[in-house]
Amino acid sequence: SAPTNAGSGAGSVVAGVDIGDPELAATVEHLALPPSLAIASSDSALVGYYPSASADQVHGVYAAVDHLLDLGHRTVHHVTGPSDSQSALLRRSSWRSRLEQRNRPVPEPVIGGWEARDGYRAGLELSRPDVTAVLCANDEVATGLIRRLHEQGQVVPRDVSVIGIDDLAVSTFLTPPLTTVRIDFHRAGATMVDLVAEQIESGTADGSRRIMIPTELIVRASTAPPKSH
Repeated sequence: SAPTNAGSGAGSVVAGVDIGDPELAATVEHLALPPSLAIASSDSALVGYYPSASADQVHGVYAAVDHLLDLGHRTVHHVTGPSDSQSALLRRSSWRSRLEQRNRPVPEPVIGGWEARDGYRAGLELSRPDVTAVLCANDEVATGLIRRLHEQGQVVPRDVSVIGIDDLAVSTFLTPPLTTVRIDFHRAGATMVDLVAEQIESGTADGSRRIMIPTELIVRASTAPPKSH
């Protein structure tokens, strides 16, 4: 445990730093936060340094991969988030691990980002007969990918099943509505506020304390068995 500024009632929630070097990200100087400030974070790079509340992304990615494999797809391709993002790297490693655990081929991932245009660009590379299922780094990437596949004459999910991550409000209004891994951002935020309040009240901070927020696979119309089934 480390002392914090219990008397002042001051605190801060760090929702996302996403710096590739956790040692750098974990320094109070880099975050420009006073050392006495009560801090809680949801950023995976800061786990172990500050109390944290973060989504169980590993379980969420596993559920997405399992869903596609259980539908009958031989493997699952992946459009990643940015290479310098801890969250993106966790999603990528979880995707790889689950395919390996289920003894399935691990395709070369398409390096992307967090924006729809990243999925749109990836669509050109993934327009191949062997690609029948794609897990995208987030819902925005999935949106761009679906648009590109449509422009290339491929139908989702008849030709390619697509899954996103986050469950943005727009996901249910896409054509087709997007299957995605729901991350409860509201619950994570509220839990971080509670962690800050606990530090202010107790005057100490346990950097090892980590609360995992469950994720949930939301199955909509963008996934289906491959055409051969």
